[in-house]
Amino acid sequence: MNTFNINRRNFLKGAMATLAMSQFGTYGMDLINPSKPYRVGLIGAGWYGKSDLFKLIQVVPVEVVALCDVDKNMLNGAAEMVSKRQKSGKTPKLYGDYRKLLSENELDIVLIGTPDHWHALNMIDAVKKGANVYVQKPISVDVMEGEAMLAAARKYNKAVQVGMQRRSTPIFIEAKRDYIESGLIGRIKHVEMCCYYPMRNNTNPPIKPVPDFLDYEMWTGPAPLRPYDNLPHRGWWRAFREYGNGIVGDMCVHMYDAARWMLDLGWPTKITSVGGIYLQKEGKSNISDTQTAVFEHGDLNCVWQHRSWGTSPDPDYPWALFIYGENGTLKLSTTRYDWVPLNGKSVRKDVAYEREKYPEDLKEPGIELHAAPATRAHMLDFVAAIEGNKRPVSDIEQGYISTTACILANISMDLGRPLVYDPENKVVKNDPEATMKLSRNYRSPWEHPDFRKV
Repeated sequence: MNTFNINRRNFLKGAMATLAMSQFGTYGMDLINPSKPYRVGLIGAGWYGKSDLFKLIQVVPVEVVALCDVDKNMLNGAAEMVSKRQKSGKTPKLYGDYRKLLSENELDIVLIGTPDHWHALNMIDAVKKGANVYVQKPISVDVMEGEAMLAAARKYNKAVQVGMQRRSTPIFIEAKRDYIESGLIGRIKHVEMCCYYPMRNNTNPPIKPVPDFLDYEMWTGPAPLRPYDNLPHRGWWRAFREYGNGIVGDMCVHMYDAARWMLDLGWPTKITSVGGIYLQKEGKSNISDTQTAVFEHGDLNCVWQHRSWGTSPDPDYPWALFIYGENGTLKLSTTRYDWVPLNGKSVRKDVAYEREKYPEDLKEPGIELHAAPATRAHMLDFVAAIEGNKRPVSDIEQGYISTTACILANISMDLGRPLVYDPENKVVKNDPEATMKLSRNYRSPWEHPDFRKV
């Protein structure tokens, strides 16, 4: 065994020990350094791709070797930021095609921050090239993509962490331990989840020429090619189901995955969803502005509700998870939790920010300061999985289950009936029409991945 591996294992032992204290905001990297940093590549250098990369840089010794993005302006800006952040000060190699990035570099870790319609091809190609992968949620835009991603991770024996970092959020970990695992909450028979953010883009921009700095053909990739009408980054592409799964795929997947993790829930037995564009009809967006979904787990239902208009019924919890037990209610968001007992005194716990320990956070454009500690912990868990040849807390299989459930909720809404998915046979039971919707056509020349052939 070489010194590199020994040192990295020693480093990770210390890192994981500090991770156990992360709920108090005290973990850090004043630890034994490995003899060589991890070689890292980033595919998708936009807002959250960069944010994930910067959190990895903060807690694990890395050398960012290469960046890829189809927007040259965004790519060049990311390269400048990375050169200032990483210890070596080097500027990464830059690419407009992720396949070239993977073929020309030996990488230990690949981060994927592309829009949802690219996740499957990016992740599968990366593990085939020998990299471990951190992929943003939801893992896919159709169910069979997720099947192929899971199959690839297992075939090539790579750690794949999904960016559903509620599983590494300190206040969620604490609440799970103190109220659920302790039994204090009692029997749990109902869960509610919601999002009432006005986050659905409802504009109607005209068709425009594609700017010379954007490779729109490559940005679109396997998805249907929409006429170009706006820079697709961040708020615009999420308005269309050509590229994602709406607010259910973006926001419900986080809270539903958190509920599954906290309550040790597997596959839902039935999914029913209703909704549509009820109010915000002025713009081009084709995602629902109002939707309810019920994920059944035996005698426990997880119920989702979103509205991108109006007000939140609980101003303190506009995007939240509510776990109802016989002895009280646990209310959780990304910034706080409240324990409201049937009898006794309520308890509130706010997220612990780490501005003093990581002052560079304050200079990061668009950073979600409340989520930064969770993402750092998520990165440490990911690297521990790589070192220990084990599955991370948000393993691709868990991401696949939570993502698939949200995709099925949209299919249920579209078809107007409940769905029962059979993950063994990969069909919707007694529903050939719904089964046909588990995979969508790819735009030529891209080929849809097949879980039997990855």
